[in-house]
Amino acid sequence: MDGVTATALLLQALQQLHANVRGYIPNRFDEGYGLNNDALDHLKSDGVKLVITVDCGIRSPNEAQHARDIGLDLVISDHHHPGDELPPAFAIINPKQSGDIYADKDLAGVGVAYKIAEALIGSGDLSLIDLLDLVALGTVADLVPLIGENRVLVRRGLKQIRETKRQGLYSLANIAEMSIGKTTADQIGFILGPRLNAAGRLESALAALDLLTTNDVMLAGQLAQQLDVQNRQRQVLTRTTQEKAESLAMAGESNPFLLFAVDEEFNPGVVGLAASRLTETHYCPSVVAAKGAEETRGSCRSIPEFHITDALDQCADLLVRHGGHAAAAGFTVRNEKLPELVSRLKSIAEAQLSGKDLRPTVTADMEVSLSQLNFDLLKHLSYFEPTGYGNPSAIFVSRNVKVKSARTVGAEGKHLKLTLEDEHSAAYGAIGFRMGSLQADLPSRVDVMYSFEANEYNGRTSLQLNLKDVKAAGSVNTQ
Repeated sequence: MDGVTATALLLQALQQLHANVRGYIPNRFDEGYGLNNDALDHLKSDGVKLVITVDCGIRSPNEAQHARDIGLDLVISDHHHPGDELPPAFAIINPKQSGDIYADKDLAGVGVAYKIAEALIGSGDLSLIDLLDLVALGTVADLVPLIGENRVLVRRGLKQIRETKRQGLYSLANIAEMSIGKTTADQIGFILGPRLNAAGRLESALAALDLLTTNDVMLAGQLAQQLDVQNRQRQVLTRTTQEKAESLAMAGESNPFLLFAVDEEFNPGVVGLAASRLTETHYCPSVVAAKGAEETRGSCRSIPEFHITDALDQCADLLVRHGGHAAAAGFTVRNEKLPELVSRLKSIAEAQLSGKDLRPTVTADMEVSLSQLNFDLLKHLSYFEPTGYGNPSAIFVSRNVKVKSARTVGAEGKHLKLTLEDEHSAAYGAIGFRMGSLQADLPSRVDVMYSFEANEYNGRTSLQLNLKDVKAAGSVNTQ
């Protein structure tokens, strides 16, 4: 979604300057990710003279040379790590390139696009404020750290979303039964973001771009409904892909350092989501790839102990293209080189991870009793917002609390719903996402780790615990 929001932002910024501009988003099924020569040829034949990339291009030297060869000016704006060779573009705007003096290196692609708009329009122009909602959407969804300038931009962008003038966002929030006036970073990540991403994962991301840029009430409503339906289809497809990928990746593996699953039936739009679930479940780097007639396209997700893009760099001689971050990456490989890629990545992972204690960790900030939780505390916690990747919400631990009730909720009983009570008779509801399997063997008293949040339902606001971990009381020592 970073690329879609960046496209919408730069499109609208240039329109404000009366430029003759159009947005172009490659179809991941036909063209793959990022720059490609066919698209450049098509744009050139349409009379386009200048192409400005967003969220891509820094690892596309061959495509940049092709643009130069056909007489097409190319400006690359990106936030991904450059390779050894910078593309021969007319200009490159990327804070991560060597020698760049911009202080904040963690901007998302939409953040870089906003900086371009700021330079073109002027930092004091009020019209820039109208673009901050797009910055918040793309920054949160792309999981860049919510610190430094990102935190400031997202905080201001959330305010803009809550007062939105963007018809598409209003319609999307309405179809998702979400109060747009109380939008949080979490709601971008779990409600708005997945729906905006759904179009590009199943068909074309143009529906999401149209939703973010239209002023037509009827069209916005139709597109919001379309994205909501596609998001449900995406959820089912992700689940079936994950199950098959897990079966393929774990076959013959007892203690894998890297999981790799490839299949001709995998949908390229959801392989990244499936890889993310595998990494979350097994706590190791995971690769899920869709095999085509001649090439295989894969998505990678990793853990803090293993920089997945660095690993792909060590396999660059096998790859058609690749790129990404420390925790997420993508690649294209010719099918005849796929077995060597699998072997080499697994060897690299084993060399780096062998002997390490690989377990996910969550750090609690404070131990409290349930009786200490109240609306005043929640108000003070709100000052830390927006929280998310790189700036996590406060995590608390409460020990030896009584489980008054426990049940599973959601599709297939995926989630755990508890009512907990402490020794002072203070009781709160708690939700454990993807913890439904714990319900059958849950003891009567537990230690719980959680974030503290408001839960709004049918116009009523209550306080609840968002569980991060649940253990039998006394089973974990305090450190």
